[in-house]
Amino acid sequence: MTIFYYLTNFSATKIKNLNIAVFVSGRGSNLKAILNSDLTKNKVIVKAVFSDKKNCPAFEIASEHSVKCFSVGDCEGCISYTNIISLLESLEINLIVLAGFIKLIPNSVVAEYRNRIINIHPALLPSFGGKGMYGRKVHEAVFKSSAKVSGATVHFVDESYDTGKIIAQRCVDISDVKSPDEIAERVLKVEHEILPYVISKFADDKIKIINERVVIE
Repeated sequence: MTIFYYLTNFSATKIKNLNIAVFVSGRGSNLKAILNSDLTKNKVIVKAVFSDKKNCPAFEIASEHSVKCFSVGDCEGCISYTNIISLLESLEINLIVLAGFIKLIPNSVVAEYRNRIINIHPALLPSFGGKGMYGRKVHEAVFKSSAKVSGATVHFVDESYDTGKIIAQRCVDISDVKSPDEIAERVLKVEHEILPYVISKFADDKIKIINERVVIE
């Protein structure tokens, strides 16, 4: 028996643009890739950028594109996670994109946006994932393992780190690398390709779960 799960209600009420919120913790190179990609042009709008840091470098990229910026967490002047759902609703967010965001999304937000939160991870999950596995730490682990391939994974976000269903992956050959930094450089290039691609497929309502597997039409 084939079971189809339609992940959004885009088909029932077709939206003109996909409104996304991007969550970042660092310099925002994936945010820049989303904003500049031809794949997302004219069908995806970055409505807001959120960070767990008050002075996140990615805010500069967002400001250049006139995108609203918000800091979230327990710091003074930051938006609390208890209030973030109402803010996301007011912004009419259809999809949340974690693009280098190192904090765990609260269960309440995951439940409200089930199958509408995605994350990009700089390795081929389910290997080299989990709590504390982000940024250079991932590439160091891959390097020390002597793996011959690495890559990027876009997956749904659930209540744990890096355990949601895999949406898309792209591999890179790392058989000749001499350092974790070389791995990072190669993987980042495919991150900048695969993340806008997946977001564009969400905008086209082309991502479904069939028989427990994510399928891109």
